[in-house]
Amino acid sequence: MAFSPQERVLLQTQLQQAVLACGERCLYRAAKWAAELLNSFPIVENAGANSTFDTDIDEDDDAPMLINPSNPDREEARLEGKEFSLYLMAKSFFDCREFDRCSATFLPPQVPHSAPAPQIASPSHTLVSSLAPRTLAGSTKASQLGQHAVKPNVPSLPKNLSQKSLFLALYARYMSGEKRKNEASETILGPADGPVTANKEVPGILAILEDYFSARGGLQNLSNSQGWLDYLYGMVLKVVKSDALARQWLLRSVNLQPLNWSAWLELADLTDSLEAMHQISQHFNPNVMAIFYTIHCNIKLYHHTPEVLGQIEQMMHIFPRSAWLQEQRALLHYHAREHDVAVQLFDRLLKDHPYRLEGLETYSNLLYVLPHRPKLASLASLASDTDRFRPETNCILGNYYSLIAEHEKAVLHFRRALTLDRTYQAAWTLMGHEYIELKNTQAAIESYRRAVDADRRDYRAWYGLGQGYEMLECYSYSLFYYQRAASLYPGDPKMWAAVGNAYAKCGKLANAIQALKRALVVGSQMDATSSFGSSANIDPLAQAVGGALDPQILFDIAMLYEKESRWDEAAAYMELTLAQEDGLEDSEVGTAGSGVDAGSGLGVTQVTSRARLWLARWNYQCGEWQRCLELCNELCQDGVEVEDAKGLMRDVRARLASEEEKEEKEEEEEEEEKDGLDGDGETSMGIDLDG
Repeated sequence: MAFSPQERVLLQTQLQQAVLACGERCLYRAAKWAAELLNSFPIVENAGANSTFDTDIDEDDDAPMLINPSNPDREEARLEGKEFSLYLMAKSFFDCREFDRCSATFLPPQVPHSAPAPQIASPSHTLVSSLAPRTLAGSTKASQLGQHAVKPNVPSLPKNLSQKSLFLALYARYMSGEKRKNEASETILGPADGPVTANKEVPGILAILEDYFSARGGLQNLSNSQGWLDYLYGMVLKVVKSDALARQWLLRSVNLQPLNWSAWLELADLTDSLEAMHQISQHFNPNVMAIFYTIHCNIKLYHHTPEVLGQIEQMMHIFPRSAWLQEQRALLHYHAREHDVAVQLFDRLLKDHPYRLEGLETYSNLLYVLPHRPKLASLASLASDTDRFRPETNCILGNYYSLIAEHEKAVLHFRRALTLDRTYQAAWTLMGHEYIELKNTQAAIESYRRAVDADRRDYRAWYGLGQGYEMLECYSYSLFYYQRAASLYPGDPKMWAAVGNAYAKCGKLANAIQALKRALVVGSQMDATSSFGSSANIDPLAQAVGGALDPQILFDIAMLYEKESRWDEAAAYMELTLAQEDGLEDSEVGTAGSGVDAGSGLGVTQVTSRARLWLARWNYQCGEWQRCLELCNELCQDGVEVEDAKGLMRDVRARLASEEEKEEKEEEEEEEEKDGLDGDGETSMGIDLDG
């Protein structure tokens, strides 16, 4: 995609207008995102502007000069001009976080929240009270009070109110509800934390917007709508779990107001699969923002393909200085397990934007996995110096303390991150990991549940739930969560190995073997149609050596075959486990794969030593004494399972000695029999001669 100079100027103008429009409606994150994108175009250098001290203004500069245009809707422009003074006051209230005062500037004031007001009770409370049995005195009166709260008492909207002012008032009311919800939630993982505490302003906002759009023709009528109230309606519908309807209103919003990045993010949260993404994309107007949405969804769905990388590079030709695109490219390589490339990209991003904290919590996860303690310590220090009261900073600090095994301090920082933002999904998942390390299973499960509530596409949270229930020996539950994790990220062999182990603990050995074989296929990038038990002319195990496969998974498969009394298959997988120790010959490395460790071999490990001991015992049972002695000698040289190997060697040598004695006795008996036969022959021959 290439832009002509005229198209570029038009896009710059639209981005400038979007920054102003988002800022006017206090959508600060969307305004920041658009402003960063606006300043990420390639720099056009003038030939005559070589002097560093040239401060003269070039009158013929091609940069667009923006004059804030009036609203194209004349009626809306008239209303905005009429209430401009009130709008300025309301926005100043919002900026000072006085949300109730901001809302009351345009909407009728509500009853103070501290006063009892049954007529504005939330519908959930009314539903519970209406379904509860009436057994106590006074319940009839209480039910009569609750009847007025079936639908929130929505005051009539003031006439002649512009859409911009209505949006600001309703958004301020929503933020007021969020503020009170956080205050009522109190401590993290406390009794009032979580879904039990809701935003009590949402039902009223929904009722107002429902009446507003019903009076204007509903969802199908696009006239007289700017897209901002549509976004707000979709957002609150998403809060009350009306996902299908929320998706329709958000689609309408992004088509009417495509540069509102907040609407795209809300729509992406409702996109839980690639099929859903392709289906939603069919309803977009073709523009740059649709490509950004596709990139964002592919990253969130762990869909790392060359096509996605091509989309990112295509956008980077237009926006070469975009920090967001640099972050997405680093995330793409991180999810593809190309860790070295991801580290380089994150380092470059940090060098270009040293004070930008977005996405650095993922960089800290990467440094934790490698592990790279000095870099993680440097990153934690940089983030703390930039802003220690950011969720990203506290996640980075938590990862650092976890790496040095100070898990209590790590939990403290993750809780601090959640105190700053309870919807910060990464902190919930990481805190669950720390509680697993501290053996606090209940807290870990609750943390993972909150992470899943924040983002149901995070496979790590589902995997953590499986771990938690596995520790509680609830294997059926753990199997369900492991399957969910594997379905979200089928490219990780760890997920399939967990599914296989859960199947085994549930007694489903055949399913366990299939899942573990899937883990081998995914981990080694082998052909999924190849069969380890094949009897073709080319041995399918011939190239599965040199560390190409995970020896632990191979050993687990062999043990499952042993439980099924399929001894030949078990022995074959034990031999394959041993084959991971040795490297390939130079002529074989080319056909073993293109992995980093292809052909290098793993050397002696605890798992391969256990496989060697199993094979030694197997050969002992089969009477293969020489092979058994070879394996026992290797175990003694490795220094692993030495006592068992020595005991087995003594038994083998004793059996060999007894067999040798038996053979010697048999030989002596044969010689004696032969000598006896010879003596009898001579005697009979002598008798004949004498005769």
